[in-house]
Amino acid sequence: MSDFTDLIDVAGERLGGVALAANDEFFAPKEDLLKATAPEWREGVYTDRGKWMDGWETRRRRSPGHDWCLLRLGIPARIHGVVVDTSFFRGNFPESCSLDACDLPGAEEDVDHHALAETAGAPWVEILPRAPLVGDTRNLLPVAYPGRVTHLRFNIFPDGGVARLRVHGDPMPDPEIFTAGLEVDLAAMQHGGFVVACSDMFFGERQNLILPGRALNMGDGWETRRRRGPGHDWTIVRLAARGTITRVEIDTDYYKGNAPGSCMLEWCDAPGAIAAELAGKKARWNPLIAEMALEPDGRHEFEPAGAAGPATHVRLNIYPDGGVARLRVFGMVSQPG
Repeated sequence: MSDFTDLIDVAGERLGGVALAANDEFFAPKEDLLKATAPEWREGVYTDRGKWMDGWETRRRRSPGHDWCLLRLGIPARIHGVVVDTSFFRGNFPESCSLDACDLPGAEEDVDHHALAETAGAPWVEILPRAPLVGDTRNLLPVAYPGRVTHLRFNIFPDGGVARLRVHGDPMPDPEIFTAGLEVDLAAMQHGGFVVACSDMFFGERQNLILPGRALNMGDGWETRRRRGPGHDWTIVRLAARGTITRVEIDTDYYKGNAPGSCMLEWCDAPGAIAAELAGKKARWNPLIAEMALEPDGRHEFEPAGAAGPATHVRLNIYPDGGVARLRVFGMVSQPG
């Protein structure tokens, strides 16, 4: 993918990403690195340690070495790139950064995070060599590492502040999720689902549809602009695994005056298909749920009228436009992987 920022932020706090430890966080806490909101500036606001900053900021280093922060991804993943956002850090940003990664499967309650982060040898692998940073900028840094990652060590040289760290990649969840015969949400972001395309997302980003949990507000779903011409809006989800669909949930939480009037769902079996093929005429779409009315601010559950799968993608059509908070596509995995 040419623009890795279109991929899921697998370290985001909404997915369970956590800043576990840092060697220093004198001016601003490590937890701010993974906040879902954009960085902000508060003019004239100070704490008892200095200027209030929205990010992670260490003190001025007066000894050799560099600062670091240990992160656990919300979803194990193959990483394609990171955004090191130094917004509002103008005279106090690091001159450079690097990334080390490791794959630590299973429970980690007894792990000494400081000891783990400071270990020079295994299990760490450098996935991003030291790269220069620009202040008050979203620094986009591609990563070419094929392995599965659960933890990152974010190194900054020699010290300073970073507003946000976005880690974009392809989720690689534990295979046990897709045990044959068990019903699972095949569309869920945390399982590897991905919204590959949509007709419009003027008010709400398309990936919001498959976030974990209920929506937080009206801005936490997928919402299109008001349609003034013929046609209808749609979005296409690549399922986390090929499977047979058993039921679907559509949630219009918080959409009270702007929910779609109705919706219809389709499925197709097109492994490896690209977004343009799925949105065009090449994909063979099959009916999943016939057009049904949608109630504002409510949860709707539908069951397919007939066989639905094995499927790799679903298309949600909304009429004529509007907002949907969440889409859940439950089913049985046909070919785990």
